[in-house]
Amino acid sequence: MSRGVTCWPCRDDPQTTGQPPGIKGGPCVPLQAAYLQKLGVNTAVFERRHVIGGAAVTEEIIPGFKFSRASYLLSLLRPQIYTELELKKHGLRLHLRNPYSFTPMLEEGTGSKVPRSLLLGTDMVENQKQIAQFSRKDAQAFPKYEAFMNRLALAVDPLLDAAPVDMEAFWRGSLLQRLKSLSTLTPLLQAGRILGVQLPQYYQVLTAPITKVLNQWFESEPLKATLATDAVIGAMISPHTPGSGYVLLHHVMGGLEGIQGAWGYVEGGMGALSDAIASSATAHSASIFTEKTVAKVQVSSGGRVQGVVLQDGSEVRSKVVLSNASPQITFLKLTPQEWLPEEFVERISQLDTQSPVTKINVAVDRLPDFLAAPNTARGQPLPHHQCSVHLNCEDITLLHQAFEDAMDGWPSHRPMIELCIPSSLDPTLAPPGCHVISIFTQYTPYTLAGGKVWDEKERNTYADKEHIPLRHGPGPALLLAPPAPALQLPLPSPGPVSLRKWGPPWRRCHGSRWTQCSPCGLWGPQEHVTLNQL
Repeated sequence: MSRGVTCWPCRDDPQTTGQPPGIKGGPCVPLQAAYLQKLGVNTAVFERRHVIGGAAVTEEIIPGFKFSRASYLLSLLRPQIYTELELKKHGLRLHLRNPYSFTPMLEEGTGSKVPRSLLLGTDMVENQKQIAQFSRKDAQAFPKYEAFMNRLALAVDPLLDAAPVDMEAFWRGSLLQRLKSLSTLTPLLQAGRILGVQLPQYYQVLTAPITKVLNQWFESEPLKATLATDAVIGAMISPHTPGSGYVLLHHVMGGLEGIQGAWGYVEGGMGALSDAIASSATAHSASIFTEKTVAKVQVSSGGRVQGVVLQDGSEVRSKVVLSNASPQITFLKLTPQEWLPEEFVERISQLDTQSPVTKINVAVDRLPDFLAAPNTARGQPLPHHQCSVHLNCEDITLLHQAFEDAMDGWPSHRPMIELCIPSSLDPTLAPPGCHVISIFTQYTPYTLAGGKVWDEKERNTYADKEHIPLRHGPGPALLLAPPAPALQLPLPSPGPVSLRKWGPPWRRCHGSRWTQCSPCGLWGPQEHVTLNQL
């Protein structure tokens, strides 16, 4: 992953550049710089890659097709940031999704009927009709479940902006420190009042396996599995793992345009978000430098930060350095080890940041044609094409089995897949009639069984595998098999296309090849990126 540094200067040092450093990419670095500059703190950002944004970048890795290389949906950015940094003024445009979730079933249609599917959106009455296909009882329970989760999100949300309780000062500080620390308890007390007598049930959501939580509400597997995807996505955990309930809560705590829990596409891809934040930062006179790799953090003989040294040997003096690189990069590679406590270093080295995800980015010349929701004759996007499409999610048992495969050292036989087609709402991402598809697949183990390694052959084998059952003949399927390839665009010739390799916490960035895109049943060039941390 790219990394950048944010710094502010030692104004009393004659060698200072007059600007501070920050380490690592991602939109967080320019965001920090924007807020610091608004406070009058002179700030500089140093980004290793040629583009700012880290995981939130847009790149035209295939001519004419713009991809959100890693992160692909927006929701969890704190609402005040949009207004305080005037992100819309700096070019941010959003596409809200309604409906937002589509789960087609792998089953045979009966008679003239197509296979069933579960389509969820903001219309609760329509949601209940969809759920009633599988369980009338669940259809009645769904509004109560939504209200239950929304209340928990309402209670927890303010805690995200509050300073954590200073337990050290509370228990061991002076009387004045103890009194000051009491103020940090206020948000917790307010959360407790909102949750009221249901606090034990809400505590269970934060600590129990999501299967235990959902089984108390619902009986139909398609609904439970669809909801459970938000409890495991991006994490090397099973729906049966204690604490997976919090991951689901985490995904419903966001919002867009004042709509709680909404997720949407950024026009121009996720890089447009990073660009808007960077534009706001530079408008406040922050300095942002790309292709400037930080080699180390400078520490004085007295153990105080003095700035950073860049890979080209340049020194930037600063009293404070903010690093948004991973803890392992920041403390084990960039910071002189002699200034860090051994116990702290050991704990950092033991952090587990493995991810189960391989993301496949694909350029296609037509939309996926789902048997449960056939395309129109003209191939125009339908409501379900704007959704997060959940595949291989008919049953929670499938999700757990996919996890078990990875625990045994094998890529999941039927991986959990979240497929998104942002070009269905944002035509700026692809040529007319074409689309970009993000296929978020899990689980892929970091270490393969049998002594195998993730070499080019293994990576291509995984990417070319038919992860989504296609209709080649009789039998259940999710997608119609496509006709012969029809993509007639100035695209790279067959063969590997070199892409930059990103370091931790990414595992590796694989190449793009001209290949049959079996995952979505269409032909086109694809890029497959295995993530170590998202």
